[in-house]
Amino acid sequence: MRNRRTVRTAAEVRGVGLHTGAATLLRVLPAPPNGGVAFVRTDLHGRPRVPADIDHVVDRGRRTALAEGTAEVHTIEHFLAACHGLGVDDLVVEIDGVEVPGMDGSALPFVEMLRRAGPVEQEGTPRRELVLRETVGALEGSGDAALSAIPFDRGLSLSYTLDYGPAAPFPPQHVALTLTEDAFVREIAPARTFVLESEAEALRERGLGKGATHENTLVVGAAGPVKNRLRFPDEYARHKMLDLLGDLFLVGADLRARVLAVRTGHAGNAMLARDLAARVRKEADAEAGRARRLEIGEIARILPHRYPFLLVDRVTEIDGFRRAVGIKNVTINEPFFQGHWPGTPVMPGVLLVEAMAQLSGVLLLRKLENTGRLAVLLSIDRVKLRRTVVPGDQVRLEVETLKLKSRTGRVLGRATVEGDVAAEARINFMLVDG
Repeated sequence: MRNRRTVRTAAEVRGVGLHTGAATLLRVLPAPPNGGVAFVRTDLHGRPRVPADIDHVVDRGRRTALAEGTAEVHTIEHFLAACHGLGVDDLVVEIDGVEVPGMDGSALPFVEMLRRAGPVEQEGTPRRELVLRETVGALEGSGDAALSAIPFDRGLSLSYTLDYGPAAPFPPQHVALTLTEDAFVREIAPARTFVLESEAEALRERGLGKGATHENTLVVGAAGPVKNRLRFPDEYARHKMLDLLGDLFLVGADLRARVLAVRTGHAGNAMLARDLAARVRKEADAEAGRARRLEIGEIARILPHRYPFLLVDRVTEIDGFRRAVGIKNVTINEPFFQGHWPGTPVMPGVLLVEAMAQLSGVLLLRKLENTGRLAVLLSIDRVKLRRTVVPGDQVRLEVETLKLKSRTGRVLGRATVEGDVAAEARINFMLVDG
């Protein structure tokens, strides 16, 4: 699990579209948490927004394109591959034309732009993950191009096999990679787009490739690239993996799976992305349904605490992994009232803090990755006890995530009775294996 990321400041690139040949300015700006990547067509009336998700993908041939109404953005795959590789999730992307600049034909200029803008975490906003539990597949064209995703719990592993047959000007190529930022920038981002010399003229007749040159596109002839040199011996397969990463960004979640691709292009990538995105939505819907209310039995399945130390009776509201509200009903039968204090029963303030900590555990441990873990207290800061709690009171507990990382969490907790604050504190946790 990681927090979502945006950028600290604006950055831009200028270039020519590979297919339109039109000069375009692309500018990235910070976006709020969970905003996703949205293109803004600054050249059109009303500056329409085109969200970068699989639901907005349209078929325009030889590239990945998005549409919202009459507004379109084409050739987004190299830019989105850079977002995927660097883990940048939320961006406003202003563009003054229909096509993203082709630059040198790779994702590297977009990586450099995003790094100039300064990727930054949006604390307390975890990026959704899809942990694949079964194999998912897609066939493209006549079926000789295939794409599958199989369960793999150690991140995203990719494999691409490129084989254009015995008449191709290069032999089959294969590349495999487990995705990390460093591996992407070093091994995949520099790989450039390519076209067979035998195809180039036909593409131009179809109105494509108007901005393609020998500098931004590898034109592959019988002897290799024409007027250019390869950056990698298997650069063609690496670029196909780059395209795949750009298209998988449209799923809208980090993927834990092993993706195996053979001869596929954007059409097959989109089919797989649609299937995976549907699974993400299904999980989110199920999670939202479960999150509205948790009774004591469900709480006990999440927390290790038991009587007489389970201090949350009901969870009435959960908003993702950001906020939770719960109830503690205080009765004279509580065992601590036997000694605190006979004749003047008062719920100990430390137990109010413990109740807030337990509700925080429910909030943090619902994350699938944290199943089987315990939220162990590291420290408690800024504790304030403002009101006594006595038998007959119903304590409303509310916790809000301030920071959530893979091994630690920080929450702000508040306990109220009839609207009056009884206790509040900042609580820091370590997530450990149970």
